[in-house]
Amino acid sequence: MERVKGRPESPEGRLAKEIRVYDYLDRLHIEYERIDHEVAMTMEACAAIDEALEATICKNLFLCNRQETDFYLLMMPGGKKFKTKELSKQIGASRLSFAKDEYMLKYLDITPGSVSVMGLMNDKEKKVRLVVDEDVTKGEYIGCHPCINTSSIRLKTADLMEIILPDLGYEPMIVHLDGEE
Repeated sequence: MERVKGRPESPEGRLAKEIRVYDYLDRLHIEYERIDHEVAMTMEACAAIDEALEATICKNLFLCNRQETDFYLLMMPGGKKFKTKELSKQIGASRLSFAKDEYMLKYLDITPGSVSVMGLMNDKEKKVRLVVDEDVTKGEYIGCHPCINTSSIRLKTADLMEIILPDLGYEPMIVHLDGEE
């Protein structure tokens, strides 16, 4: 896998939602590096990508409450175990579960396996609340998909937190997840 600076030379063979991510980052003058790879559906599949990117690739979980009225995008380190009870208590939402694929597509224009913080640029109604484990904010770089799981990008964590999220109108809720049994 080769890490390259910036967008692909040609949009040919790329989905429009991926190109929109590159357009958005370029408009904000955000420097990023990219790796194209085989489909990565799991954190295990992302291990080699993580190493090549030299960034923390997050586990991104799309969650909702039981009534399917409140939606959350949780970013946490890939090595941590997700404990519903632990998160529910901190964000004041009981009975969290994984949201249906149709909501992921409706609000983030993302399909399973491609969940990414960059999908928030598609949430025009601001229906999704961003929740970030504090450990994600500690690394210099963060890795994520550009709304498709055949590419990964590396951004400076500071650019995400200080430029991208404010530009999108998101203030993340920072949580502390132990991820222990």
